[in-house]
Amino acid sequence: MLDMIQLLFAMPILNVGLILEGVFVGAVFALSAYGLALVWGVMNIKNLAQGDFVIMGGYMAFALNMANIPLFIILPLVIGAMFVYGWLVYVLMIRRILDQDMFVSLLATSGLSLLMQQVMNRIFGPEVQVIDLHLPNWDFFDNMVSVPSSKVLSLVLAAIIAASVVIFMKKSRTGQAIRATAQDPRAARVLGINTDQIYAITFAFNSAICGAAGVLVSIIWVIQPFYGITYSVRSFAVVTAAGLGNLPGVIGAAFGIGLVEKFTGFVIGTAYEVAAPVTALVLVLIWRTMLMRQNRQVLR
Repeated sequence: MLDMIQLLFAMPILNVGLILEGVFVGAVFALSAYGLALVWGVMNIKNLAQGDFVIMGGYMAFALNMANIPLFIILPLVIGAMFVYGWLVYVLMIRRILDQDMFVSLLATSGLSLLMQQVMNRIFGPEVQVIDLHLPNWDFFDNMVSVPSSKVLSLVLAAIIAASVVIFMKKSRTGQAIRATAQDPRAARVLGINTDQIYAITFAFNSAICGAAGVLVSIIWVIQPFYGITYSVRSFAVVTAAGLGNLPGVIGAAFGIGLVEKFTGFVIGTAYEVAAPVTALVLVLIWRTMLMRQNRQVLR
């Protein structure tokens, strides 16, 4: 491990490649995490199937790509299909657990996660899949830094999607209704907002965002039916670090965790990359617990 750290200092150009990789992965984490923050903040539902929604979007993109459908058509098709799927999941399951305690929501979404994994496994098999867009790689610094153009494309698409989400939440009447419901559902109902419909739109909107993230995952990484848990863990780590309803914080935390993952994988080994978000989550929880204790002591 010390040798790898020394190598980073001896060859600073390696840091450029790791930083770029962290930015690419962080963009995808930000989309998935913001969807989770939206559902958590508006509906108080902790969706343990969040990562499986991402993988499902990736498999939809993979199936459409096998049918020779271009990416610029695949993305809106997957977003639309995942929006409908999210609405159906809300009507059939989430609506029934809204007024239950946290344990019920965790148990229900955990069961949904297992169901989605098994269905995807039965349809697509357990093999690892990826979409090859046959795009070139760009090499810099005497071929020491390689930047796949597919990852640059995914970063641009993620930025466009994030900007669209911000505009929708701030400018549209539906987005304003979602924000009002998140702040005070009872007051929103008094003002004439159909909160049940807003909850359905929120969960479906989260599903659509995850579908978009899944498309990006399928073109820059690999998808497999049981990989969803890794994206769920990363999303929870990002949201816990950034807080609910804080899109700039979510983006910053996602990029931070992406960088931590890549540097951890380089220094310790790729097998420990997924452990990095969990470690970050534990450290954030410990830090926030210490802050709460200090505030209580000050109040006393």
